[in-house]
Amino acid sequence: MELFELQAKIADLEQQIAELPAGSVTKKTINGNMYFYHRWTENKKRREKYIPAEEVDSFQKQVERRKALEKELKVLQKQLPKKSVSAVSAHTFATNIRTGEALRTFSASVRKYRKRECFRQLHDYIYGEQQDKVFILYGLRRTGKTTMIRQIFVEMSDAELSKAAFIQITARDTLADVNRDLKTLEEQGFRYVFLDEVTLMEDFIEGAALFSDVFATCGMKIVLSGTDSLGFLFTEDEQLYDRCILLHTTLIPYREFESVLGIHGIDEYIRYGGTMSLGGVHYNETSTFASKKSADEYVDTAIARNIQHSLRCYQYEGHFRHLRDLYERNELTSAINRVVEDINHRFTLEVLTQDWKSHDLGISASNLRRDRENPTDILDRVDLVAVTDSLRKLLEIRNKAEQTLALDDIHAAEIKEYLDLLDLTREIDVLHLPDVSRKSSRTVIAQPGLRYAQADALIRSLLLDETFSALSLPERTAVQERILTEIRGRMLEDIVLLETKLANPKKQVFVLQFSVGEFDMVVFDPVAGSCQSFEIKHSTEIASQQYRHLIDEEKCAQTEHRYGPITGKFVLYRGESQVVEGIQYRNVEEYLRSLA
Repeated sequence: MELFELQAKIADLEQQIAELPAGSVTKKTINGNMYFYHRWTENKKRREKYIPAEEVDSFQKQVERRKALEKELKVLQKQLPKKSVSAVSAHTFATNIRTGEALRTFSASVRKYRKRECFRQLHDYIYGEQQDKVFILYGLRRTGKTTMIRQIFVEMSDAELSKAAFIQITARDTLADVNRDLKTLEEQGFRYVFLDEVTLMEDFIEGAALFSDVFATCGMKIVLSGTDSLGFLFTEDEQLYDRCILLHTTLIPYREFESVLGIHGIDEYIRYGGTMSLGGVHYNETSTFASKKSADEYVDTAIARNIQHSLRCYQYEGHFRHLRDLYERNELTSAINRVVEDINHRFTLEVLTQDWKSHDLGISASNLRRDRENPTDILDRVDLVAVTDSLRKLLEIRNKAEQTLALDDIHAAEIKEYLDLLDLTREIDVLHLPDVSRKSSRTVIAQPGLRYAQADALIRSLLLDETFSALSLPERTAVQERILTEIRGRMLEDIVLLETKLANPKKQVFVLQFSVGEFDMVVFDPVAGSCQSFEIKHSTEIASQQYRHLIDEEKCAQTEHRYGPITGKFVLYRGESQVVEGIQYRNVEEYLRSLA
């Protein structure tokens, strides 16, 4: 194997290993029942986490896969000539540093990758004027951080690359180690230093000013990256206040999902969107959110671990607040997962019960009756009260056997604060007319694939209820698809609301509810004193019923009295853009691409 191929293979293996769980799977017998746990060592302490029985096989395979890859990595590393480890003598450094030709190899596989829109900010920092600031590249796992750094190396000339270093931080490293290595690099004329997963250092948050005050001010361009988003936010608030540039990668809008990954279609984004993972032609099967198991694993490793690591390292663990007891009993990961699931369960319940109560299920029933290929009156025969009760009961499912501390509203509220800080959740205002004093909101999960995977699993559980037990397979399939269509419709609304809000920071974006009916979205421009109203439909067909609220004279009069003239009335849907009876029908994918 050529040296170039060998180094590329090693870099690929290291990345795969980092995404798999370390440690082992163990089992315990409690009151005659068998329970399984993930056991691993972290910061010289043994950690354990409960694994649901249905996930044990999958988890065990991941552990075994990691061990196999580690063996393969050791074999390949032995084939490396000593001089190829680094352009600088490896023994002079305390941390794992790549320089010179090793960086060309490290970046080779991303040469043809398309760039995220936020790449320009990183590029401008590296090649711009000296600012005496460090650049912080942070976000949840699999959102493109390390890829962006490797893309910078691809663009560097030989002269620039000779002055660049990439430091892969581990939990064993300390700020003292990094400080010594940076001084050595500085003495040898290095100008560009990238530190990946820098928050793994236990003392990073308390001592991060070192990077700006000592090295950035002396002319080094320092890029700090990692998945510990909360840790970076804590750091920016204290040690690096006014001495850093923050770039958050977590939110991946539809236009980037389509342009960077080359995957087209809003339904693909609804089902799998939220990370930059790409599995080629098998993308659907290998997506981070291809199943509830993979979605839950992502919450555990990318979100829960993120929050706990930050709280453990910040102010000597003084920021846990009411979550300390959960953390000390190894139940905080489970609690965070339950809060995320509750947000999605409430979303699912709201979609279904509101639809059924407001006769939209009658629309679903009508659609099924008129279906050209498989007409059915199944929804006319379903006991909706029983179905709703069944769904409510499902929301109370908890792993009671493993809980020693109840999860109350205070715990949930504090966890929700951290989810907001991670940009995983956002609130969309719901305003009311004519009662302007009423105001509520709905929580949007910024990674749609995560929400869909959990909602889909909930619906599958619902269809196992007695209410459906007597139905034929075609009937059960029809009901499931109809309900999931309703879920996709509401998710489409949330996606449009969130992306419109982010693209229009000086405007007010909200849902406007009336005594009867609503505008799915209103965009109010306080400077111009005008607004636009929208209906958002997960449909490829046009029907007058879709825009009945937009042409309702009373609703329009109330809206204009409060928010000024309505300068545009739109229906966003999945069909062709056109004008119908004065209403602008616009393809929703075209609309989302246009947002910047």
